[in-house]
Amino acid sequence: MNATTTSHTTGTGLAALEARLREDLAWLELPSPAWVPSRFVEGERVLDVAIIGGGMAGLTVAAELRMLGIDHIQLFDQASAGHEGPWVTYARMHTLRSPKQLTGPALRFPALTFRAWYEAQFGRAQWDALNKIPREQWMAYLRWYRDVLALPVVNDTRVALIEPRADGLWALRLQAVAGREASAVQARTVLARHVVLATGREGLGGPYVPPIADTLPAHLRAHSSDAIDFDALRAKRVGVVGGSASAFDNAAVALEAGAARVDLFIRRSEMPRINKLTGIGSPGLVHGFQHLDDEWKWRFLHYSAQSQTPAPRDSVLRVTRHAQAHLHLGSPLLGATVQGDEIALDTPKGRYVLDYLIFATGFHSEIDTRPEFASIAPHVRRWRDRFDPGPQLANDELGSSPDLDTQLAFQERVPGSCPSLGRIHCFNHAASLSHGKVAGDIPAISDGAQRLARGIASMLFDADRELHYAALQAFDKAELFGDEWVDADADAATATSRPAVTNES
Repeated sequence: MNATTTSHTTGTGLAALEARLREDLAWLELPSPAWVPSRFVEGERVLDVAIIGGGMAGLTVAAELRMLGIDHIQLFDQASAGHEGPWVTYARMHTLRSPKQLTGPALRFPALTFRAWYEAQFGRAQWDALNKIPREQWMAYLRWYRDVLALPVVNDTRVALIEPRADGLWALRLQAVAGREASAVQARTVLARHVVLATGREGLGGPYVPPIADTLPAHLRAHSSDAIDFDALRAKRVGVVGGSASAFDNAAVALEAGAARVDLFIRRSEMPRINKLTGIGSPGLVHGFQHLDDEWKWRFLHYSAQSQTPAPRDSVLRVTRHAQAHLHLGSPLLGATVQGDEIALDTPKGRYVLDYLIFATGFHSEIDTRPEFASIAPHVRRWRDRFDPGPQLANDELGSSPDLDTQLAFQERVPGSCPSLGRIHCFNHAASLSHGKVAGDIPAISDGAQRLARGIASMLFDADRELHYAALQAFDKAELFGDEWVDADADAATATSRPAVTNES
């Protein structure tokens, strides 16, 4: 965003808010002037930072990099413009779960908050009356955020492969998403000095389904993150596996679409009721977690995972108000058989005949399951490679987390095997064990983005230290011209050096 000095902004509406934002940035002298030396390879400008993912996390990092004067960046997202992230794709709740007042990606700029955006359009009274943020409005806000800051996102584009080069740069092979007008990026490769993986909840892996899912034909099952034709489930018997918020959201949409019956199968014998991490949420947690020793990091997240996050009350009531909804606690899946287009699902409570089964079973972080990471996955050090929590705290999901450094960058499993790995930064859910919940959730996304952007800035400066030192030596803009003073001792020194005067003539 080009910040220009304006008079104090008054008025209402988005135009007035955007003018206020320009003024705020101008007063803070932001964005900083570009300072990273340009680098070219075969006539092509190398990106300072390539960001994979144009959702909330990617946008926030890009905005902070721009504020710090790192301006040759690019974001790539496989979704079409305005559909990045989960908000209008597989997120199926009515509203966000976070409180409306959280500042999210605003980077401490009041005019960038959702509240400022909302009040500019609908007024203070409607803000006061708002309970939680409708997810479609959150997506509209993120679209505005991207536009008002002029963040460079390339849509309909997936990164097919990330490869290290001998010169320390990273090559990103880009592909157009099939069926969309993006022919200009087909088979294109871009080079970048740093890569940020802002890949959301999927992180480094993808949707997790239990092994029993592999026994079912694809047309009879789905993961909750899939595109599901809920209208096709009208008058059908639908099963949902899981007790998370996502499980209840998907069950609710199936019921609202007219499903004849929906059964939720929950492994636990009791529903979790308390969101434990909410109880200790504070700046101390945000900034202190990364400095804990390994054992304490593991203990915090293991306890949180074992306690589980309860589904919001509204999400549960959205399901249970339907007479055809049935909740089965203590019901892990024991087996499944298929007869024609019916699934016979066995649990300790009995057998259930279904027409469709949705697995709301979360995500995994196994980096070696993603083809685009094939060249780096063997080199990435995971927590399980160096830390043993003991049998009482065993947790495969935590063990597969990447062991990140202070700049949220990967580290080598075998030192020297891939030196440039330290310039790939993991800014997604998989960073939680190393850095806490700062890389994907709304509450601390700005803190995480600032941590990462400052780390990249320091690394770029260090990498170009010889160029910056040469610039220091070459700088010759004088602030004093030599005519501002007279050296009082110069005349005295001149007088003593003159030959003595005698009376001889």
